[in-house]
Amino acid sequence: MVLPGGAHSGVSQLRRGILQFCVLALLRDGEKYAFELVRELCDAHDLATSEGTIYPLLSRLRKEGWVSTAWQESETGPPRRYYTLTASGRTALSDFAREWGTFKSTVDKLLDQ
Repeated sequence: MVLPGGAHSGVSQLRRGILQFCVLALLRDGEKYAFELVRELCDAHDLATSEGTIYPLLSRLRKEGWVSTAWQESETGPPRRYYTLTASGRTALSDFAREWGTFKSTVDKLLDQ
């Protein structure tokens, strides 16, 4: 059975589903502002995204309590909102990493058959 939109659609849905955890992983080592996150995701193969995608995602992560925010002055323009991983965000990322390893291993086994 072929899903509407084909395999590309499925990969896009998978990418969207894990993007929030990729953002949490990028915040693991320190605070970043949205454009930095977009740039780092674009630098990663097949994780290209836009500010139009990242801002709603960051808003959801903030409402979830997984990131906190603070405004900071910028040397090159208007103040920037920086995002920081919270303790519950670290827990969510850790839980995802555990589950991802098992999930990835299972999918790899099925694809290699």
